Amino acid sequence: MTSHATVSHCALVHARAGFSAELGERLQALVQSCGQARGCLHFAVQRSQCDDNLWLVSGFWSDQQAMLAWFDSPAMQVFSDVVQALLVKRLDLHTFANVAAA
Repeated sequence: MTSHATVSHCALVHARAGFSAELGERLQALVQSCGQARGCLHFAVQRSQCDDNLWLVSGFWSDQQAMLAWFDSPAMQVFSDVVQALLVKRLDLHTFANVAAA
């Protein structure tokens, strides 16, 4: 029996002081492009309730190949753009595989 393990990613994006609103607008553009991506099960951009400069970009994917294909898509250029525009103080990207799920 072959099973496909879902995978996910999360990016913690810390805006530079005074640039959080602009960063948020650029990150929100990802939601529309990702919703049409093959294998995307869920995608969200969220702002921290405790730190106005902290954003979470997360996605759940049907398999590793779908997630990696999205990483290679033009939509991912937004991360390079916000870093080059000096909107970001820090960016941490992590990927995960399910160990257990309910």
